[in-house]
Amino acid sequence: GIMIISYYGRQHFKLQVGDLTVSLNPLSKDGKGKAAKYGADITLISTNHPDYNGEEQTEHGGKTPFVIKGAGEYEVQNIFFKGFGTEVKLSEGKKEKVYQNTSYAFTIDGMRVTFLGALGELLKPEHKEIIDETDVLFVPVGTDTFLLNPYDAHKLAVGLEPKLIIPMDYDEQSLPIFLKEAGAEKVEPVEKLTIKKKDIDGKLGEVVLFHEM
Repeated sequence: GIMIISYYGRQHFKLQVGDLTVSLNPLSKDGKGKAAKYGADITLISTNHPDYNGEEQTEHGGKTPFVIKGAGEYEVQNIFFKGFGTEVKLSEGKKEKVYQNTSYAFTIDGMRVTFLGALGELLKPEHKEIIDETDVLFVPVGTDTFLLNPYDAHKLAVGLEPKLIIPMDYDEQSLPIFLKEAGAEKVEPVEKLTIKKKDIDGKLGEVVLFHEM
């Protein structure tokens, strides 16, 4: 099969495999960024914060998604999701608040995806065991105060030995540092990413950047 990945800014991605649509951290109307509306079958929410918890945006065209938000194991439409929790400090208005973040590992059509969500710390050995092997890794590249900084994001990404690394939630400061660490300064952003399992099997740690939809 073929997986098509589109990016809507922040940590909001849409994965399509055949008729199945999975939404990752859709931005809510109150989030910082541009909210997009479409119908999803499954919506993953890592963090109950307006920048990431816009599940209502993925109810559209008669679709009501199965929403996963929190640690645990879930089986939906023959896809097995594993989620584990960490804590992250995020800003809410003028204050900082500690949030629960859930990272998810799942396999669609033979492709193993890891979505780290709003991760703010390096992974522990038991987290890496849950993740196991990764084909496509979504990693946040934040500033020093929130989320992983670009150096830690790169170190963590390389440690998981993914075939493809997709940075997210970056800004103008953090992205260039991350790309330099990855030796990927010349990467050209794509509109959408269309991948097949056999296309990525020969890759290791290739960085993919997106234009926002």
